[in-house]
Amino acid sequence: MMAKAAKTGKKQKQNRSKANGTATLPMPALDGEHLDISMLETWLWDAACAIRGATDAPKFKDFILPLIFFKRLSDVFDDEFAGQVKEFGDEETAREVIQADHEDALKTGRRPIVRFFVPHQYRWDAIRNHAANGELGQFVTDAMRETARLNPDLQGVLDIKDYNERQSGQRTLDDDRLATLIEVISRHRLGLRNAEPDILGRAYE
Repeated sequence: MMAKAAKTGKKQKQNRSKANGTATLPMPALDGEHLDISMLETWLWDAACAIRGATDAPKFKDFILPLIFFKRLSDVFDDEFAGQVKEFGDEETAREVIQADHEDALKTGRRPIVRFFVPHQYRWDAIRNHAANGELGQFVTDAMRETARLNPDLQGVLDIKDYNERQSGQRTLDDDRLATLIEVISRHRLGLRNAEPDILGRAYE
């Protein structure tokens, strides 16, 4: 599994470097899959292998689990966004309606039409396609913190980890390993039809 993760990471790094961060990597066609416990365990193991050597084993989860949580938020948002596109006819209108509704919901305290609002510029495909150019860690941190700011229920949960953190002047998890980790996490979809509601709770166990 470690070799597979390393091979995937090498290919991802080459793709990012070749395009200098401008290429858009296609997301795997995973709409019909359903993540079970066995798949979850293998997935978490591969994710740990992707960053092994960069950090101590007990700290693996500090980098992996928030990313999986964020991907779940992004995938669910994409599902709900797709539903609004069907209702309103096009993406631009749906995006405007969702954003306006979310802003009003925050002001009035009512429940919005989407569970959690993920800004377009920070959705998972943007994270996956960001170049490993020394700024990826900060981009991931910014994505999580901005999403938490826009969703008060996520504050203190999603916005804690700094993916740009340094120890003795060196990045704890450099961009190359972070890009490899992101690619491993991109293997599975965590949308409404792809995983049970408590799948993340099982990941944290």
